[in-house]
Amino acid sequence: MLSPDQVVEAYYLEARHQLLEIAALLDRHDAAVDREGRGPGPAAATKLAVLRQAITTLGDDQAGKERTVTLLELFARV
Repeated sequence: MLSPDQVVEAYYLEARHQLLEIAALLDRHDAAVDREGRGPGPAAATKLAVLRQAITTLGDDQAGKERTVTLLELFARV
């Protein structure tokens, strides 16, 4: 069993990478909106909304220990 410090040290770089990928996706989307002059269609808008809700859930200290289950349920909707 890893200690809390060991968990952070073991997984920090991977988590940082994944968060940067999400930020890059949102930046690419924003650039496409600026370039095209319109927002996403309904399906893409729904997926973006789910991603934003997932990000909010991750940042919520009150989300509890079941963040993974919450996100799985959220992603199952799309």
